Amino acid sequence: MKVLMVLTSHDKLGDTDHKTGFWVEEFAAPYYVFTDSGVEVTLASPKGGKPPIDPNSTTPDAQTEATERFDKDETAQHKLKTTCKLDEVDPEGFDAIFYPGGHGPLWDLTNNEHSIKLIEHFWSQGKPVAAVCHAPAVLLNAKSPSGDPIVQGRTVTGFSNSEEAAVELTEVVPFLLEDELTAKGGHYRKVDDWESYAVQDGMLITGQNPGSSEQTAQRLLDVLRASL
Repeated sequence: MKVLMVLTSHDKLGDTDHKTGFWVEEFAAPYYVFTDSGVEVTLASPKGGKPPIDPNSTTPDAQTEATERFDKDETAQHKLKTTCKLDEVDPEGFDAIFYPGGHGPLWDLTNNEHSIKLIEHFWSQGKPVAAVCHAPAVLLNAKSPSGDPIVQGRTVTGFSNSEEAAVELTEVVPFLLEDELTAKGGHYRKVDDWESYAVQDGMLITGQNPGSSEQTAQRLLDVLRASL
């Protein structure tokens, strides 16, 4: 099995002087769910090379078993430093696509034409599409072969309005993910802030927050195994 993981290349948190990027846990936990199960993982980003890491995801209180493992994993770190450019990816060679979150995707991947085309290709081929935390934003402009938003009529989750308020970024982000998923016709669901929660609707799998990253990846893996 082969999974394409797509990470953000955006490192600026709106009009603030703070940095953003991808959230380490949301990359590391799924990465090991996949690789420990024998899945071949390829990493890509809009600009290629090393994607920016959200500095808040490297603080001591944000560390997990997966992030600590990643810190000692030279192979994984090399792969992260050498992501391929998104516009050079041939989707035919992959069985599924997975998007880790962090705030970065809100700015670059939501409207990235290459990302949208990849998602639409996987979707039209009946291959799983998964995203966690802020990354379900990448689905907002992707459409099904019928021309409807992919999320329309489907149960989805993602970083909630209350979680955005809790990190005090409601007025900084370009949009609130919960609101936008709902506006596109998605049946948005959530649990209490920071609790692990992932939902599957057909070939669409979404997770609510950083703590949901492993569960989201496991659901994707289960779908892949079931399709063999």
